[in-house]
Amino acid sequence: MGTPHANPWTEETAARLWQAVLDRSVEEDGRFVYAVHTTGVFCRPTCPSRRPRRKNVSFFSTPEAARAAGFRACKRCRPQERGAGNGAAAKVIEACRVMEAQPDRIPTLEELGRCVALSPTHLQRVFKRSVGISPRAYGDALRIERLKKQLQDGKGIAGALYEAGYGSSSRLYETAGAQLGMTPKAYRQKAIGERIGYATVACPLGGRLLVAATERGVCSVRLGDRDPDLEAELRREFKGATLAPADGELAGVLEALVEYLAGHRGLPDLPYDVVATAFQRRVWEAIRSIPEGSTATYSELARALGQPRAARAVARACARNPLALVIPCHRVVPKSGGTGGYRWGARRKAKLLHLEKTRA
Repeated sequence: MGTPHANPWTEETAARLWQAVLDRSVEEDGRFVYAVHTTGVFCRPTCPSRRPRRKNVSFFSTPEAARAAGFRACKRCRPQERGAGNGAAAKVIEACRVMEAQPDRIPTLEELGRCVALSPTHLQRVFKRSVGISPRAYGDALRIERLKKQLQDGKGIAGALYEAGYGSSSRLYETAGAQLGMTPKAYRQKAIGERIGYATVACPLGGRLLVAATERGVCSVRLGDRDPDLEAELRREFKGATLAPADGELAGVLEALVEYLAGHRGLPDLPYDVVATAFQRRVWEAIRSIPEGSTATYSELARALGQPRAARAVARACARNPLALVIPCHRVVPKSGGTGGYRWGARRKAKLLHLEKTRA
């Protein structure tokens, strides 16, 4: 049978795949399978079976690779049947693809139902169960991402608005505060012409630590293995901005974070400047309230936010946290046990939790 490292995934990629398993991500279905060493079975990320412990899981890019490593296909989700598997999950994936193929509008629920041969009511139910949001909310998310890309590429607001599928400017501005975190004009101005300084330093957890900031606060904190990789990721995220080394300007921030990671002080309370949805900001502020040395589960955070059924949405907000350490999402763990996924690598997350528990 395969070993826990049967594929050469980076820690960051493995963490993303594990998060997809925790979320039962429909978007990732068909892109990889995961194998459980204690059962000898490999599954789709959408498999409805009970999720295993992370330490018992390996990832494979194809069902054939998992079989070659000695695992057998799950009888519930049938990962060897491309495009089949869980019938409902396959229908949901098909509905997602239909929406993704229409860049200038969101199909109605009735149209989607006809495309995937499900009644609108049934499609709404299975879609929300699989993805965690309604088809309409998924379409809105696609539309806002298209708008972001148009604005980041420098397109004018009016042109970006209509190409993203908004029928009127009033509709966009009604939802912009919650979805962009600011008005379209402010978002475009942030993406284009913003000056961002950054600096890197050796990280006590191993590897490197990158911090980037605007004049208003920290906008990115990243953990990784090499400076060139961290800088390339930063440039992709802020491709409309002017990026420049700022070792002197950020020396105080770097020193505070390094001292925290070395166990010499608590986590510094730093001002930050990030674009986020209203829900993401609520999640991140709730995470910042978790005491050092303590943890909370995704479902506990969802209940604290007054949305007990939003555990998966909380997990997605954690996965998209751009500020490692500053927003301490390493303190959020799965209900099933273990440390769970982490954007910056499960090994680093385990070290952080041990560090904080020891100091507390």
